[in-house]
Amino acid sequence: MTPREHWKKETALFLTSQTLSILGTMLVQYAIMWHITLTTQSGVMMTISIVAGFIPTFILSPFAGVWADRFDRKRLIMLADFGIALTTLIATIIFWTGWGSLWILFAMSAVRAFGSAVQNPAVGAFLPQFVPEDQLMRVNGINGSIQSVIMLVSPMLSGALMTVAPLETIFMIDVVTAGLAIAVLYFLKVEPHARALEKGKVDYFGDLKDGINYVKNHPFIRGFFIFTAFFHVLITPVATLTPLQVTRTFGEDIWRLTAIEIAFSIGMLIGGLVMASWGGFRNRVHSMVLATFVLGLLTVALGIVPDFWVYLLIMGITGLTIPLFNTPATVLIQEKVEPNYLGRVFSVMAMIYSSTMPASMLFFGPLADVIDIEWMLIATGLLVFIQAFFLGGSKVMIKAGEPKVQEAES
Repeated sequence: MTPREHWKKETALFLTSQTLSILGTMLVQYAIMWHITLTTQSGVMMTISIVAGFIPTFILSPFAGVWADRFDRKRLIMLADFGIALTTLIATIIFWTGWGSLWILFAMSAVRAFGSAVQNPAVGAFLPQFVPEDQLMRVNGINGSIQSVIMLVSPMLSGALMTVAPLETIFMIDVVTAGLAIAVLYFLKVEPHARALEKGKVDYFGDLKDGINYVKNHPFIRGFFIFTAFFHVLITPVATLTPLQVTRTFGEDIWRLTAIEIAFSIGMLIGGLVMASWGGFRNRVHSMVLATFVLGLLTVALGIVPDFWVYLLIMGITGLTIPLFNTPATVLIQEKVEPNYLGRVFSVMAMIYSSTMPASMLFFGPLADVIDIEWMLIATGLLVFIQAFFLGGSKVMIKAGEPKVQEAES
């Protein structure tokens, strides 16, 4: 293990690497999403794009969780970045030769998703190896703020590049940033976790079964994942269809698409800073309940407001609520799950994310070509608001959210 007195240095290196990696990834994601939105204006095409980016994650996540618990997590992160960069480089060459198409973009999204499937559980499980437990909320809040800054810069930069350069230029930037991210992470000196040092053959299916049983037998994790599955189904329209809604309702200008992403990112930046400094309520679940209530109401509002500038304001407040939910949720898992199971638990979470949203898009995407997206936002927003009552009324979840000091006293 890295000496605890060095955790600030190691955290700085890790966050720098993640910043570089995520910046390139976000540039590519925005470029692909906007290219499809502006060239097709089709809910079906958006659905294909989203499914292509999520299904591979679902397929590989169970094994990626086993890898994150069995092998050196730093090396896994570096390997995933390398694979994503290589895929992007191949796509760049294809577009340079004039063979680029929507289907190449779909295939590119799918292959990059395999890399993300390997990287995500490793990243989630890696932080507690060198960050003291009492600093996890602060570090996750700072990490969220950095990602928000990237989300703020990325749409502006991607939009500007799309007006003056072809897609392959943006792709090449991602290749460079991934290479730099790998180089920075190389200098992070963290010993592999104990299980990664064990010798012997890896029983993938045995480890996978062991991880699933751990989730099933852990009341808080089981309850949280059930809640999360329904939650992600309901937020699918607001998470994926708002660019299409803006294009249809307010205009096809690319600056409008850029504006909603900037507003959302500014909100997330503020929310991340709030969580880094305040830390949320003493009971972490109370912060999650508040965020769910507010998110439900804001989703309804996005389906009602007729003015684009008011829409932008609501989108910004929506972004602010996300860290109020995500940060305490991530920290709870890092605190409550045994280190040897962290990778597999985060992989189960990735499976939920990667299955519920594309499955929902198979319904919501085609439906968006039949009815107004505004009605979908109103209906799902009301259901999210109602779901918050179930989260706040769960004794298991509320008990899990209590700080450890209070648990010891009780």
